[in-house]
Amino acid sequence: MTHPAPTGWSRVTAKLPRTTSRLVRRLALASLISQIMIVVTGGAVRLTASGLGCPEWPRCTATSIVNTPEMGIHGVIEFGNRLLTFVLTAIAIAMVVSLWNLRKERKDLFRLAIALAAGIPAQAILGGITVLTQLNPWVVGWHFIVSMVLIVLATVLLNRVRLSTAQAASSASPLGSRLLRQILTAAAALTAITVFLGVIVTGSGPHAGDAGAARNNLDPDLMTRIHAAPVYLLVLTVAVALVLVYRESSAPRLRKSVELLAAVVLAQGAVGYLQHFLHLPVALVALHMLGASVLTAAMANSLYLAVSRKERATLTTNSAGAGSAGAGVASADLRDAR
Repeated sequence: MTHPAPTGWSRVTAKLPRTTSRLVRRLALASLISQIMIVVTGGAVRLTASGLGCPEWPRCTATSIVNTPEMGIHGVIEFGNRLLTFVLTAIAIAMVVSLWNLRKERKDLFRLAIALAAGIPAQAILGGITVLTQLNPWVVGWHFIVSMVLIVLATVLLNRVRLSTAQAASSASPLGSRLLRQILTAAAALTAITVFLGVIVTGSGPHAGDAGAARNNLDPDLMTRIHAAPVYLLVLTVAVALVLVYRESSAPRLRKSVELLAAVVLAQGAVGYLQHFLHLPVALVALHMLGASVLTAAMANSLYLAVSRKERATLTTNSAGAGSAGAGVASADLRDAR
């Protein structure tokens, strides 16, 4: 009995991972880092007044796909940010391809990878609308918010690629107690409100991306004060979560995630106040944008670990391999669930 010769695609898929290999995990990490970096470079475009460095879209000018020497440094910065989209696209495609053999047994990973890949052209279109509307602050704001959503998806993907197929299929009690899950859910909501209000503050401030770009005509001082209100609540909520993970002897991974979240919240709040009282220096505003991205990722990470019904399987596996010390950790985690 003869078998049909393998096609070119079947030869390719034969070489692709059949487990969540190191390659898959590295691509997931690259996805998160690249999503954060596109926010940073987008901030550089706005803060250097290069938002219309390429005044057309999808071309840079009416006659050129790339920036021209006459456009100067603003054209270089804006076109450089556009080029980074191709890096994100390459990572997203590589992520989808690497999961091809797992698309049925790990639908969770494959769907997340597809969502991240679909987000890139959506962001490109939003970026084009931003240019065509001459940097309308509301469009710019939505461009940023979509990036935050993609960072959340990339964070969840990075967590889930740690799970084996058996672990992903398991269902157990969440790592976080009911109270901790409620507190972190509230913190996530406050983070979302804080980021949204931060976008509105930005739209009322001086860094418009171009000297002629419109602002949203809201009072920047008033909007900053409104923006600060959920920040106070967020700091308090995360402090309560930090106390809970220690009092309840939570799993080390969950505890460390909340510790990281607390550090990021404090650092981001400090940078926010400093940039306000120093009248928005470019370097601090850029750092605050990076902080917003890291805060979003840290918040998504903590909430995922607290509410997921899959993570306890990793503790069971690790404890089985670690002997009596691991058994002690698993025992403590079971007490947390109760």
